[in-house]
Amino acid sequence: MAQPPREESQSRRTGVFRRRTGTETAPDAISTRRTRYIDDGHLVVAPRETSVEDALAFTEADENRAALLLYPKPTPEDVAELASAWDLHPLLVEDLLHAGQRPKLERYDDALFLVVRSAWYVDDAEDVDFAEFHILVGPRAIAVFCQDGRWIDGLDADDASGAADRGDRTLLEDERLLQHGPEAIVYRLLDAIVDGYAPVIRGLAIDREQIERQVFGGEASVTERIYRLSQEIIDLQQATSGLAEVLAALRGGFHRYDIPDPLRTYLQDVADHLSRVHTRVGELRDSLSQILTVNATLVAQRQNEDMKKISGWAAILFAPTLIGAIYGMNFDNMPELHWAFGYPLAVGAMLAFALVLYVIFKRQKWM
Repeated sequence: MAQPPREESQSRRTGVFRRRTGTETAPDAISTRRTRYIDDGHLVVAPRETSVEDALAFTEADENRAALLLYPKPTPEDVAELASAWDLHPLLVEDLLHAGQRPKLERYDDALFLVVRSAWYVDDAEDVDFAEFHILVGPRAIAVFCQDGRWIDGLDADDASGAADRGDRTLLEDERLLQHGPEAIVYRLLDAIVDGYAPVIRGLAIDREQIERQVFGGEASVTERIYRLSQEIIDLQQATSGLAEVLAALRGGFHRYDIPDPLRTYLQDVADHLSRVHTRVGELRDSLSQILTVNATLVAQRQNEDMKKISGWAAILFAPTLIGAIYGMNFDNMPELHWAFGYPLAVGAMLAFALVLYVIFKRQKWM
């Protein structure tokens, strides 16, 4: 794949997506890298002090070996060490240093670079949060950067939260699949991300049902909730559509890069699941747009009913005002001013007109 132009500034590269704050690692922090060895599909825990060079030496000793480098909270020093050991392209190093990117797939010489985003639903806040992952695949090694310091399910990616065990189960559980190289780990990660979208959709669907009840219940605050949920769905749709493009690019390279048939089948299954998720997200967005239209119609209808009442009462008050205005002009030539029953007649006329108008408007359901 041709390398894309990199003319946009750092300010435009960051902040494209909403990210959790407070998870960035200080530049001088100790590396949190965890290394796992795979020998002919079998998981081997590497020594804790294993360096990137040691991992490369392990993979170069046998073509059936592979290495996984997982960075729960990557630092610039981690990126620099990996770039030096793997001889990475400068543009690729720039990508690894900047989060907030859209899902994408790029190739730099023999290195494959992916950006993907997982999602999870926060029930208390009725919110959808995202975690960004940068995946770098070499000939027999793979590096995974948790750019937000979070694992796929949203929990902290450090060892204290059990992320090491969760990562091993997620990425390295299927030994038969691991025999096909580091690409198998990529596919396992993509599969786990796609599976994580399902609970998010269920949470959003429940929110939509609650909003429907609020709309027809006439709650005034529902409009803000509709717009907030729409933003969550749009963010999720951007994540799923971007991931769909990444999967399509991976499938497009099957023949060129001689991907084994079991991996092709596995990725096809992941793509099918993502297609259903993306369709469901689109349906949620469409239904929410319809709910917003219905809510606007109901609000306009209620406002119209209020205007009818205001107009009716204005008309009822107009008749007494008109009579009072006529007989308040105080012209000399007004015989009614000298009638003994002029005042009672004027008041009676005011009440009669008001009563007749009230009855008319009541029958027309304006009151």
